[in-house]
Amino acid sequence: MIEIVDSTFVTSAPNVALSPENALHNEVVFMARSNVGKSSLLNTLSGRKSLAKVSGTPGKTRLINYFKVTLLNRENSRKQEAFFVDLPGFGYAKVSKSIKKEWEKNLTQFIAQRSQIKLFIHLRDARHPDLEIDASVDDFLQESCREDQYIVQVFTKIDKLNQKELNRLKNAYPNALMISNSKKKGIGQLLHIIYETLLMEQPHDTL
Repeated sequence: MIEIVDSTFVTSAPNVALSPENALHNEVVFMARSNVGKSSLLNTLSGRKSLAKVSGTPGKTRLINYFKVTLLNRENSRKQEAFFVDLPGFGYAKVSKSIKKEWEKNLTQFIAQRSQIKLFIHLRDARHPDLEIDASVDDFLQESCREDQYIVQVFTKIDKLNQKELNRLKNAYPNALMISNSKKKGIGQLLHIIYETLLMEQPHDTL
């Protein structure tokens, strides 16, 4: 069993140039459209209700937020340190064009240039699995990802689907992880993926 035994907010940065120094290759990036449940998932993973601020206003977060976490393998008591990186939600239309353009520039630069990133976690809403913006983000990640970086797709809010809809989603995206914050489904599996990926030294295929 893998669990997070310590987590704390470190800092916020507007872009990659002002991101904190980190000599390790241990950053886990969480990225999603606005209002997909990214902050709620970070809180569920950490076991803290307010590690990441959950806003009722989509698009409110405009900074790259860093959290230092300690993962523990209960089977062998081995700990693994990491940084969870919460990126601003992308694709929210109700902001000015200038803000949106600057946002997108900062996010793409961060993804392409931040060498400390080990794992990209792309969250997608299970109720809207085939949005063009998510397909575009996935294509960008596939093109930008280096051999020592990994990608996992996670569908959130699966509790909102009936069994037929869930089965259809699993068939369409067999390699994706299905998550429900409210039901705590898939949380342990995601923690396991994060922990094992942080330990990996050799490149491998996309998760």
